[in-house]
Amino acid sequence: MNETTITVSGLNRYLKAKFSSDPHLSSISVQGELSNFKHHIKSGHFYFTLKDEFGSIRAVMFKSNAMRVPFTPEDGMKVIVRGSVQVYERDGIYQIYCETMVPDGIGALYLAFEQRKKKLEAAGLFDPAHKRPLPVYPQCIGIVTSKTGAALQDILNILKRRYPLVRVILFPVLVQGEGAPKSIAAAIREASACGLLDVMIVGRGGGSMEDLWAFNDEDVAYAAYESRVPVVSAVGHEVDFTILDFVADLRAPTPSAAAELCSPDIEILRDRIASLSGQLVRLFEHQATQSAQRLQVAKTKLAALSPEERIKSGAQTLDTLKTRLDIAASHRFESQTKRLAAAARTLDAVSPLKVLARGYSITMMEHDEVLFSAGEVLPGARIRTILSDGELFSIVQETKQKAVNT
Repeated sequence: MNETTITVSGLNRYLKAKFSSDPHLSSISVQGELSNFKHHIKSGHFYFTLKDEFGSIRAVMFKSNAMRVPFTPEDGMKVIVRGSVQVYERDGIYQIYCETMVPDGIGALYLAFEQRKKKLEAAGLFDPAHKRPLPVYPQCIGIVTSKTGAALQDILNILKRRYPLVRVILFPVLVQGEGAPKSIAAAIREASACGLLDVMIVGRGGGSMEDLWAFNDEDVAYAAYESRVPVVSAVGHEVDFTILDFVADLRAPTPSAAAELCSPDIEILRDRIASLSGQLVRLFEHQATQSAQRLQVAKTKLAALSPEERIKSGAQTLDTLKTRLDIAASHRFESQTKRLAAAARTLDAVSPLKVLARGYSITMMEHDEVLFSAGEVLPGARIRTILSDGELFSIVQETKQKAVNT
């Protein structure tokens, strides 16, 4: 019998063709433990061995697939890879060319979340000492969210009801999808650098873990950590947690709750000022009544003294008492005046007139509704502009709404 002799490279090509033609090997899922894992920085490829207690096989995942793995693979981690088994023709070895990799027994996103959380916590981004209190009376609040989402309207409605004096600046962003992390991080940095804000709210409405994933991005976390103004995280619902929640100065369970945490209730402020003013008036009246009563007692005692010297002595005593009374009344009046002035300053701080006096104005529509956007009126509408020293009545001839870049 004649034997056919082939070259080594020929044998390798033959085996490669056999492997490639086998449907079981062209798309296969393999479970095993990572070993000798290496991430080649220059090429971006993953090289590793997949093993179990009875055997092992080499594996490679090229950069285009490796960059889609959401977690950081490590030696000892149990995974499931899917790909094809092929022969590396030059060396005559077979290995798995992996297309996907997921953790065995735990979600890939959950694992990535825990890995990133552990990393950033070790870097100090969650340190309670770094967290700042929110301002009690903010003059300007920034909102980093989608300009079309329900979260924005929820925040604006709460602020309009609770604290209509506050100025609001929107920094519109993508809140999910491939470009969302970069968009959110850039907006946080822009809001921090603008120099106008007292506090910013960063968030969106609810969704799946995949929908909220942009708020787990490392660049977003560092942008919030480095912010010059306090950051309130308002992502999803109360049961949703993201990396931003741990980095922010304060976590709010919902966007609406964030608006309430960032704003005082103007009605409570008005009631408090009215109460303090009433207490001050009653205290002054009480002191005046007591002073009048003491003066009357002194006059009665003086009238009861008949000898001339006692009358003179009584007169001197009366003068002394009157002087002491005047001094005491003056001190009391001065003290109460200061308290009244302090209460007046507090009232002045939240007064709409204070805002108008700085050159701002309030524009109202025909039914006394505050005009927030050029898009709320049409040409021909009648509007009223309130200034610090009067009002202007106008008819809209043309509207032009500023374009907002996302």
